[in-house]
Amino acid sequence: MRIHCKVVVIAVCFGVFLLLYFLGGNAADDPLLKEVVGEEEEDGNSSRSTSGLGRDVAAKFPKKSPAGAGVRAAEPLKGRKEGKAINRGASVNAKSKPRSNMARPITRRKRAEDVMHLAVVACGNRLDETLTMVKSALLFSLKRITFHIFAEDPLAPQFEERLKKWPRAVSAKFQYRIYPITFSVGNADEWKKLFKPCAAQRLFLPVILKDVDSLLYVDTDVLFLRPMDDIWSLLKSFNSTQLAAMAPEHEVPKIGWYSRFARHPFYGVTGVNSGVMLMNLTRIRSTMFKNSMIPSGLSWEDLLHPLYQKYKNHITWGDQDLLNIIFHYNPECLFIFPCQWNYRPDHCMYGSNCKGAEEEGVSILHGNRGVYHDDKQPAFKVVYDAIHEFPFEDNMFQSLFYPIQTKFLDTVNTLCGRIPQVFLKQIEKTMRKLFEDKVVRHVRPHK
Repeated sequence: MRIHCKVVVIAVCFGVFLLLYFLGGNAADDPLLKEVVGEEEEDGNSSRSTSGLGRDVAAKFPKKSPAGAGVRAAEPLKGRKEGKAINRGASVNAKSKPRSNMARPITRRKRAEDVMHLAVVACGNRLDETLTMVKSALLFSLKRITFHIFAEDPLAPQFEERLKKWPRAVSAKFQYRIYPITFSVGNADEWKKLFKPCAAQRLFLPVILKDVDSLLYVDTDVLFLRPMDDIWSLLKSFNSTQLAAMAPEHEVPKIGWYSRFARHPFYGVTGVNSGVMLMNLTRIRSTMFKNSMIPSGLSWEDLLHPLYQKYKNHITWGDQDLLNIIFHYNPECLFIFPCQWNYRPDHCMYGSNCKGAEEEGVSILHGNRGVYHDDKQPAFKVVYDAIHEFPFEDNMFQSLFYPIQTKFLDTVNTLCGRIPQVFLKQIEKTMRKLFEDKVVRHVRPHK
């Protein structure tokens, strides 16, 4: 009888053990846990993919996005009242059924440095130009981007409508916020008319975007020809006093505008161009800036209006002139990046004078002087038209690089078209990397 009882007890214990074992095994297959594991694997793959420039562009537009992320857009928010932004982008579907709280894992939030922030100001007829800039950033960049779009009231719904039509796989790679044009100090109408419509808005970005640490501002007529990640990484090159980065206005002082005509202080020998401006907003907000008005220094917000009042009769290029004045008195705060990061017609229409672009190719193309929309510098227009007309789903080599390369043959007799390698080198690098990753790697025999 004793032996019989022992056998029964052992059998019961063994049955309980098997039950616990199978329950534990099934928990490993829980979809919630799979979601977390999948997210961790994706993060690991992402960190590996950013080790080289121009990494697998096609892989940036996946067929499916991770669970709970990458849906096209949030539900529409109400209006643009009181200067608040309209938020769009990846969000969790609030209508999905709540899951059980038992053994619910904690999903990891994206680190702040995993998302890049890009700001642009659009007024008047700049809708298409702005969307083409946004498109160029998405085509080549690796990390997610948050776009901060400052637009006049009539343009805001047009941005909404156009961005909603982009493929879902593309929408999963970015989010955007639309803001009204606002100026925190001084006369808003006066600021709005400074130089070009709404251009002065960029001066107020540190004041408005209080929850953003770092930001890249670009004009609407800018095109990315390599990943935005590369210029974003320059933030790590700032020393302890630097809080913004820009390119020189010109490379040759003898033909530079500031060195010949400026009636106000400016940075360095040739001044700086503010069409591409990388900023550490946190540092800008916490710095007291030296100036010619009071000895104690002023904060960024307190400096803008009195500076404008003092120099408004002496400035030609509006907000860019004010930035030159600020960094003339605070040169230790500015990081200078080379001309290929803000390549303009001035770099080729008077002869090629951007050595960095000759060696490495153009990284960011800045089509000021309206060259995307006339025939004065067709080399710039060729690049703009190709990106503007490129369908997201198409092969980038066949539908983007090849048309640019082919149409450049018609520009070789123009001032800037004489140096096609300057315009094509960075795009070609990206295409070559894409080919190596998607074709060569897959046909290589397994060892």
